[in-house]
Amino acid sequence: MAYTYTTLKTAIQDFVEDSGTTFNANIDNFIENAEQRIFSMVDLPLDRRNSTGNLTTSNKYLSTPEDFLSTYSLSVISDNTHYFLLNKDVNFVQTYNPDPNVKGLPKYYSLWDDNTFIVGPSPDQAYEVELHYYYKPESITTATSGKSWLGTNAQNALLYGSLVEAYTFLKGEPDLIKLYNDRYMESLSRLKNLGEGRNRTDEYRSTIVRQKVT
Repeated sequence: MAYTYTTLKTAIQDFVEDSGTTFNANIDNFIENAEQRIFSMVDLPLDRRNSTGNLTTSNKYLSTPEDFLSTYSLSVISDNTHYFLLNKDVNFVQTYNPDPNVKGLPKYYSLWDDNTFIVGPSPDQAYEVELHYYYKPESITTATSGKSWLGTNAQNALLYGSLVEAYTFLKGEPDLIKLYNDRYMESLSRLKNLGEGRNRTDEYRSTIVRQKVT
């Protein structure tokens, strides 16, 4: 069954048989920690977004989106053609373009800081850019609808991941924590097969994909 925030919270309470004030106050943390573990271990299509913007003439810096985590690709659009920039070290980009008066179609980029890319060479015009990037999806604990992709499509991974967090918090029996973790890892393996296998291939061109969580 799919989980909403309300039904997931109830399931966690039922499994651990605890609905005390202190435990209830930490349920959101258990769920969010489980979500973070899943997102860090499995590459899912829902982790990706596309954003468009513009470089400013002579300005080698480009702001990242507010929800940016890491880059999948960055391209410059010129004459309706996408030119994908190569991701390099900051030092390489600066060394490649030491003279700010040298401008052209950018070839390289790097993450300058948490909020800014640097490109080289500096753009000779206000090019449109397209960024394909990873972001952190909204948690089921804060979603207005009370729903999330994980709650609907990866309910076992979300449930057992949350139970591992919850039972660890309660300093529960090691055997039960191991049971929950084993079931979490089994669910994660199936999710990894979907996110990193089936969603990137088709059976016409590839054999059935098998993935293993290590």
